[in-house]
Amino acid sequence: MRSYGIFNSTIALATAGALVAALYGAFIGAPTENTMGDIQRIFYIHVPSAWTSFAAFFVVFVAGIAYLATKNLKWDRIALACAEIGTIFCTVVLITGPIWAKPVWGIWWTWDARLTSTLLLWLIYLSYMLLRGFLEEPARRATLAAVFGIFGFATVPFVFMTIRLWRTQHPQPVLMGGEESGLDPVMFQALMVSWAAFLILFVFLATLRVRLEKDRDQVRQLRRELMVQ
Repeated sequence: MRSYGIFNSTIALATAGALVAALYGAFIGAPTENTMGDIQRIFYIHVPSAWTSFAAFFVVFVAGIAYLATKNLKWDRIALACAEIGTIFCTVVLITGPIWAKPVWGIWWTWDARLTSTLLLWLIYLSYMLLRGFLEEPARRATLAAVFGIFGFATVPFVFMTIRLWRTQHPQPVLMGGEESGLDPVMFQALMVSWAAFLILFVFLATLRVRLEKDRDQVRQLRRELMVQ
């Protein structure tokens, strides 16, 4: 228990330090973009949030496979934690996107491929959590959620590829987007620091959420035992 507390304290400090570094890089360290001006700085929140949500949903995918292979509820708890946190990061994407779009495009939202597929991704994982809420029996809930999480992950690469497969109103990729893509080295550094900070935050939150769900499972088990008696 003491080692767990030390781990939590350590990762909490690391998370705080990384977020401070990310904010500095985004709002002070990175140069102002020539065309969009300061509104472009939301890029350092919007893009890392999207990448972190993808990482979280990938863990849901892996944990789902692991649960089906082992029937160990530990993997179900990990999948649940990462689905919830990934959905939060995806929500940040859907909030920051329109805030960025309004001054640049003149509209809050447009039904282009990237925006629509991201909304669909958010709805899929929201449905994943609603599904879990309707099922009481742990093993059945974990099995159905694992299958849902595995197939739901198919949306992630589709979202990632939309701006590469189609010309959309959403900006084309500045990384791995071909010869004309690229990012100022200082901007790239600020982006990577922000993503690292968000990943550390994700690990911190996931660790706490898994621990909470484990405690809940123990309480539920104790209640069932008392009811049997």
